[in-house]
Amino acid sequence: MNKKALVFIPNLLLLTTLNAATLSDKVQNSSLIVYNGNIGLVHEERALSVRKGDTSITYKGVASTINTDSVNIQLSDSIKLNSQQYRFDKLTLAKVLQAHIGKKVQVKLLKDAKNFKTIEATLLSNDGGNSLVRTTKNRIISVASSAIIFKSIPKELITKPSLVWNIEATKNVKSTMKIDYLISNIDWKSDYILNLRKNSADLTGWITLNNRSGKRFENVELNVLAGDINRAYRQNNVRYAKAMPVMAMAEADSVSHVAHEGYHFYTVPFKVNIANNEKTQIKFIQKKGIYAQRTYVANMSNPSYMRGEQEHSVTQFVNLKGLDLPLPKGVVRTYSELGTKTILLGESNLKHTPKDTPIKLQVGKNFDIKVKETILSRDDDKRYYDASIKYSIKNASDEVKNITILVPFNRHNDSKIKTSQNYTFTKGNLVTFQLSVFANSSKSFEVKYESKR
Repeated sequence: MNKKALVFIPNLLLLTTLNAATLSDKVQNSSLIVYNGNIGLVHEERALSVRKGDTSITYKGVASTINTDSVNIQLSDSIKLNSQQYRFDKLTLAKVLQAHIGKKVQVKLLKDAKNFKTIEATLLSNDGGNSLVRTTKNRIISVASSAIIFKSIPKELITKPSLVWNIEATKNVKSTMKIDYLISNIDWKSDYILNLRKNSADLTGWITLNNRSGKRFENVELNVLAGDINRAYRQNNVRYAKAMPVMAMAEADSVSHVAHEGYHFYTVPFKVNIANNEKTQIKFIQKKGIYAQRTYVANMSNPSYMRGEQEHSVTQFVNLKGLDLPLPKGVVRTYSELGTKTILLGESNLKHTPKDTPIKLQVGKNFDIKVKETILSRDDDKRYYDASIKYSIKNASDEVKNITILVPFNRHNDSKIKTSQNYTFTKGNLVTFQLSVFANSSKSFEVKYESKR
């Protein structure tokens, strides 16, 4: 192909049909890697037949959200690739009429007041709502464009999102064409179900794949990568699908996993079909008998600035230990059984968590436990805050509760805390009290805080 042909883009319709290579519509081998960052990497292989002198290859059926800058194709050394275009001809009457100029069509004409007849004709031109046609009797007549009947969709109209490559072929080549490209509007996340018992729990993890990429994947090898890869962002015009999702459930106990370059790579052991505008779920984790412990935490006010009296709710947590597998970020839904009923206790956001890492899941607020803090006295001056505070814990439940009270404090070298209650410092400046409160009872203690302004 010469340089003039490359820049004469309006004639691309002709290039896609004249001297075009033959590329099979059947995908021989395909895989999809979906990332947490709303992107996917598509790999496909198709049989390609190129004749010497062919000038184009049309690859139909790419995702409409393809990043054309990311396309990576492997061609024979005998094929020179000159340029690439993304093509997607949404069918309209105007486009079909334009593509049929000079071609045979049928025209529906009024025969009499009640009946129609159909004649054969050649389309000569069209101008909005009217077209000129030549009949088989060489009569040129004007007809309504809507009265024209088409036998088929012209080959030069590409009705699926496609890539068109302009090439030069020096000899006949039969090979397998391989292509990789990035798509957007496809994402995955982890959804976890935690069934909680007294001191143990069972955890089930699901890969939830959301495909809005503008492409349906058939019989594809599916992989997902957990981790936040770095992206070189720039503004683009991505089209977002608005269709409602359809849920498709799949289950597998043998999704394999390998750590790679600081990420975690999961492989689904069977090929899947993923429709566009659909959510698909695949089970990838099943862990039983995890050690579980409930904890109750109350966050107090900073004594340096507190006035009057305040009551605080107590947050319930479930602490999990002994998990010897990594957990990709996602939502954990915690359930427990009450008689024959299953109850949702709460939902928690889980970050990417390495294996053998203790997990603390916030479940909700405890109905029966309240903590009140009351100022007993303040003796502040220009240099120091000086406050005496009473903490009162009420446990209205029928069980003993171990409660953690956290007090943020302006800790300095000359700061002082005076109390009969044992405490430690956690996370630097949190005064931490651990108390056990009997069922249907209360407990209180006093603390005097001194801190430099």
